[in-house]
Amino acid sequence: MIETGVLAEDEPVELLEGWIIPKMPRDARHDATIELTDEALSARLPTGWRVRVQSAITTDDSEPEPDLAIVRGSPRTRTHHHPGAADIAMLVEVSGTSLLLDRRDKGRLYARAGFSCYWVINLGERQVEVFTLPVAGPEALYRDLKVYAFGDDVPIRIDGMECGTVPVRDLIAD
Repeated sequence: MIETGVLAEDEPVELLEGWIIPKMPRDARHDATIELTDEALSARLPTGWRVRVQSAITTDDSEPEPDLAIVRGSPRTRTHHHPGAADIAMLVEVSGTSLLLDRRDKGRLYARAGFSCYWVINLGERQVEVFTLPVAGPEALYRDLKVYAFGDDVPIRIDGMECGTVPVRDLIAD
């Protein structure tokens, strides 16, 4: 669509389940939370893993752009394709005005695609919602949800192993 001129290259949209969806507007707190989370996660990742910020990933029917994705390998291994579930340990969405979309629609999409761990950083309630145990199918969902309050530490799991924790307060910009 970009090549034919239907969309501009910098158009704020993403492909979700075959639909072109406008991306929600961001504010300074949202962007600062992304930066804080990037710094906190990057400092705790094992060798061979990195944080991608607002870059496309691939599922069977979508190319969403999560706020952060923990991916395996070097950017040089992805010069011809976006990473998919096999390459990604965790996805993160920072949610202010997009909380319903991130919990329901993106949660369903990510579960159906088999992403093992999905964080929603809920700015309104100053908490991190960690979704795990995805179930695929038409009614895809995550079977497990743990909520970490502002004073809690969130475990970071890569390849099924905990590689550290991060205080929720270190992730959320005030």
